[in-house]
Amino acid sequence: MPASILFPLLAQLAAFGSQPAQAQTVPPIILPTIVVTAQKEPAEAQRLPVSVTAVSKDVIAAAGIGMVSEAAVLSPNTRVAELSARRVSNPFVRGIGSSPANPGITTFIDGVPQLNSSSSSIELLDVDQIEVVRGPQSALFGRNTLGGLVSVLSARPSLAGWEGSLAVPFGSAGARDVRASASGPVGKSLGVGISYGHGERDGFTVNDVTGNLLDSRSADFGKAQVLWVPTPRWEARAIVYAERARDGDYALNDLGELRRRPFHAARDFEGRTERDLWSATVLLRHEGKRVSVSSTTGYVFWSTDDATDLDYSPMPLMTRANAEDSRQFTQEIRLASAAGAPARLSDGAALAWQAGVFLFGQDYAQNAVNTFAPYVLSPMLPFAVDQHSPLAALNDTGLGAYGQGTLSLGETWEFSAGARVDSERKTATLDTFYEPAVAPPTAVDTRRTFTDVSPQASVAYRLAPGRTLYASAGRGFKAGGFNPASPPGSEAYGEEHAWNLEGGLKSTWANGRLSANAAAFRIAWDDMQLPVPNPQVPAQFYIANVGGAKSSGLEVEVNARPGAGVDLFASAGVTRARFSDGSLAGGVDVAGNDLPNAPRYTALLGAQLSQTVGADYRCFGRADVVFSGAYHYDEANTEGQDAYALVNVRAGVRARRFVAEAWVKNAFDTRYIPVAFAFAGVAPSGFVGENGRPRTFGISVGFGF
Repeated sequence: MPASILFPLLAQLAAFGSQPAQAQTVPPIILPTIVVTAQKEPAEAQRLPVSVTAVSKDVIAAAGIGMVSEAAVLSPNTRVAELSARRVSNPFVRGIGSSPANPGITTFIDGVPQLNSSSSSIELLDVDQIEVVRGPQSALFGRNTLGGLVSVLSARPSLAGWEGSLAVPFGSAGARDVRASASGPVGKSLGVGISYGHGERDGFTVNDVTGNLLDSRSADFGKAQVLWVPTPRWEARAIVYAERARDGDYALNDLGELRRRPFHAARDFEGRTERDLWSATVLLRHEGKRVSVSSTTGYVFWSTDDATDLDYSPMPLMTRANAEDSRQFTQEIRLASAAGAPARLSDGAALAWQAGVFLFGQDYAQNAVNTFAPYVLSPMLPFAVDQHSPLAALNDTGLGAYGQGTLSLGETWEFSAGARVDSERKTATLDTFYEPAVAPPTAVDTRRTFTDVSPQASVAYRLAPGRTLYASAGRGFKAGGFNPASPPGSEAYGEEHAWNLEGGLKSTWANGRLSANAAAFRIAWDDMQLPVPNPQVPAQFYIANVGGAKSSGLEVEVNARPGAGVDLFASAGVTRARFSDGSLAGGVDVAGNDLPNAPRYTALLGAQLSQTVGADYRCFGRADVVFSGAYHYDEANTEGQDAYALVNVRAGVRARRFVAEAWVKNAFDTRYIPVAFAFAGVAPSGFVGENGRPRTFGISVGFGF
């Protein structure tokens, strides 16, 4: 077992980190204070009645995290279902998730919600912190945060002096990378930052028909920032991010074949998966003596162009070309009581508050063409046929207003309540047709409006300094909408709601060297939205309201700093998520079945250390084991992934401004298939999927100033 190997290693690392260093004045050995924006205003994570895991920039660097999804595994009861293609990345928290176009867990990048997951899984450049918030956040964040949210925050440009870094990793599978950044002042009140990255690797999966590697990856990406602080109370910040990815094909193959021969496929057609993405964000904030005012403006554009072998076999039967693009605009204006200056109601009572409005618009277009070879659709059709499924245009506009108040009674009790009203108007133009016209076309031109109120309340009791009991209740809401392609009569789907009850303890011990948090939760869904296979179109899904579901579980997170340069961390989550009586998916009774993509447990165990050696060198290392319990791929619980564990190790040395390190991910080359989906009638097993990453290893050299 990986754990049996890791425990002795951690003991040795802790002993190494506790060796006496040269006599010097050192700061107290305590865990750092974690400040998060899980409830929009900055606050200490240990004082909030919310389950949140914060991944700092130090952890991002120490763990070699390069993508948002790689940080999510550090949060209990969190899983990201993703294919090798960058844009297919769907987070699930406590069993809650959905489709890319209608996520149940929304990713916010510098406060801007990504309304489609095609723009959420990006390369990390100059990132200060990633926060994973578990449980409904609809009362403050609105649409599509029914199960929680992921927040990615960029590092601020330096106003104190110029600083920067350059890292050049090389690895197995031909991996080669470069990431560079620099920031600094260009005046007393103006700072700028710029960063650039390029990453590429060969594929992991061999096409047995041609001998080529299918799933190669290559991308260029960059970020530019400007920070203006004209007065101590005013600041303005602009952030621009861009990416150009030119990747190889999906690594999909029959599930049975993947288990028998991992990282092999056999197809006559080799395609591509490409993405272009750019975003612009403007953040404004004024800190008044009593009231703070902030504004977040965001524009996101992305386009994808995919081509793949749709039958995933050596036979020239079907191919698919899929082009999508989206433009979104969001604007939020928020007022809040100034930090440290809540409204005083009496000598022992104070009220902190916030209120805001949010509006958005999103235009989405898709043109997906399935090409069938002669005789495939029918023995009576001796020619190739193109099926446009769909040619779609969807438009979504909405407005939300919210408010929250937190009443503090002395240093012991804290009561919080808030609510948000959201209204969305959605229109859809959906066309499905054949060229040549071997069957009648279908056309849908429709619109609907969805309005709902999401309340949330909590109570916190301070047992002692650093120890808080809390309980919360909240209702999550996700609007209905339209499917770009679906069976006739299923073009629209309705709203989804969920109530979440949670209770927990947040505590700090050993004079700040140990933190231990625990939470228990129960979620009840109504009219759950679930992606189900479209029986009329291969490898295509549509959203349907399948009925109710319930999820309950426990979560524990422990962090410790027993000595200078030694950090130990562990977390565990247990989830029991099942469909309720009367739930139907695709006309099949799924009552009592496990929800798909909901592992029965997740766990993390690891250590991170650093030690000064001599006057100029500092050695560092990190080792962790990520555990995933068994879960099912589909709502019928036909197929699934058994429990597995991944071991990751990094170690290196830093000498003044230079650093060199070596790393290995999935050190024991665990074979697993994280994602698979139903593909009846084509795949022999009835499912296709992709293998998880094999063991990869490499070295990295870097320079900082």
